[in-house]
Amino acid sequence: MTRRTVLRAVGVPLGVAALVAGVGAAAGLWGADPEPPPAVATVSWEGVLTAPTTAPTPADPTPEAPAPAPEPSAPAFDLTRHSTTDPTSPWVVVNKQHPVPAEHVPPDLVDVAPGVQLRADVAPDLAAMVEAAAPAGARLGVLSGYRSYRDQAATRAAIEARRGFEHAERYSARPGFSEHQTGLAVDLGSGTQPGCDLQSCFAQTAEGAWLAEHAWEFGFVVRYTEANTEVTGYAPEGWHLRWVGRDLAAYLHGAGVGSLEEAFGVPGGPVYAGG
Repeated sequence: MTRRTVLRAVGVPLGVAALVAGVGAAAGLWGADPEPPPAVATVSWEGVLTAPTTAPTPADPTPEAPAPAPEPSAPAFDLTRHSTTDPTSPWVVVNKQHPVPAEHVPPDLVDVAPGVQLRADVAPDLAAMVEAAAPAGARLGVLSGYRSYRDQAATRAAIEARRGFEHAERYSARPGFSEHQTGLAVDLGSGTQPGCDLQSCFAQTAEGAWLAEHAWEFGFVVRYTEANTEVTGYAPEGWHLRWVGRDLAAYLHGAGVGSLEEAFGVPGGPVYAGG
C-alpha cells in the first residue's frame, strides 16, 4: 500500500495528502532518512525557509612579535695599528729585551720645559695633564724627557756609582735600553713634596696619587708599577710616565691590562738581552 493510499484511507484530502507525503519524505517520516547535503536550507511545517548553519571559522592565532635584532658589537681594538719595534712608533716597546739603536734620535723633538724635550705629539697631552692636575692640588713638575744614548750612559753611571750596580739594574736602564731615548717618556716631580722626587715615596704624594688615577685620560701610562715588575723588569717608579696616545691608554685602562708587554705579547723581564 502506498503512502497516498494510507492517507486517503484515514480521510485525508488528496491535496493535503500530497503535501504531507512530500514533507514526510523530506523529514524522514517514512523510512530511512536520506543524508542531506551540508548547508542546504530545509522547509519547516510552516513552510518557512530555515537558514543553513555553518561552523564558525576559528580566529587566526595572534602572530608572534619578531625577535629584536641583536645590537652590533663594538669593533675590537686594533693592537696592530702601529709597530712595537720601530723606535719612531708611538707604541714601540722598549725594555731589557728590546733595545733602541744607539744612533736613534727622534725627528720631531720640541721643548716642554727648560732643558727638557719630548716628541711633538706628546707635548699637548703633557700640558693638558699638568693643567688638569693643578685644581686637584697636584702640582706636577717636568724633570726629564728625551735622553740620547750618551746622556743615558752618563745617568746610569752616576746612579751606579752612588747606589751600586744592583740598585741601578732595578731602577735605571742601561744605555740603549731606555724609553727616554724614544722621546716618549717623561719623569715628573712633586710640587707639594719635592723631597720625594725620583723616590719611591712619590707614589704617596698628591701628584703620584693623581697620576695613578688620571694619567690614562691624557694618553699616558705609569710604566713601572708594583704589579708589573716581573714583566717590565723594573722596580715601581710612580714618576716615570710613558705616552702611548689617548686611544691606547683608554683601552689599557678599560681592559685592565697592566703593561705594554702584556698588551702586545712582547717578552720582557729583569734579564737583559745578551746577559
